[in-house]
Amino acid sequence: MNRKKLSLVLAILFAFNIAAILLVQRADAVTLKKGSTGNIVSQVQTALKNQGFYFGSVDGVYGSATEEAVKKYQARYGLTVDGMVGKATFNTLGIQAGGSSGTAQSGNVDLLARLISAEARGEPYNGQVAVGAVVLNRVGHPSFPNTMAGVIYQNGAFTCMVDGQFNQPVAESAYRAARDALNGADPSGGAIYYFNPVTATSKWIWSRPLIVVIGKHRFCS
Repeated sequence: MNRKKLSLVLAILFAFNIAAILLVQRADAVTLKKGSTGNIVSQVQTALKNQGFYFGSVDGVYGSATEEAVKKYQARYGLTVDGMVGKATFNTLGIQAGGSSGTAQSGNVDLLARLISAEARGEPYNGQVAVGAVVLNRVGHPSFPNTMAGVIYQNGAFTCMVDGQFNQPVAESAYRAARDALNGADPSGGAIYYFNPVTATSKWIWSRPLIVVIGKHRFCS
């Protein structure tokens, strides 16, 4: 190999090494702090909420309440108490800082399945899928939060969040229903509300235009 070719090969190897180092540094440098926004913030808020450290809305905005929850979490698990979510806090929470699509999808299935099981346990299968579809329809609707976690944890949105059902074991059918809903199935016909007329206490909900009745639930626009 002549000197010119050798120099070219060395230059290419050097460029690849620099790129690899920069990628590693970028992955390690992911840090959330007050003012950060996005789906990864929602994942952190959800994890903290599920463990009893955070009580605010899952809105994807890293505000003062999220910062304080992070500090309490860090103090509880012996981490540096700085109110920021860096590599160590991500690892302890069990969240990948890179936010891989596979991890996010798995988290979405689990979260949606828990909601479906709590709200529609015992309902026909297509009724369970429909409940999941309502959550996803809300994500895309301007009147609701634009993340699944935000919709599910929105104050007063689902009774299972206040009566303890959300924390009960998840039915196997709910996981299948969650996957079907995430893949686009929507027996609700585009509904953004549903309710059981036997147990409903809100008069307002009866004003919503009916789309379809599945099992004990009325699905409305």
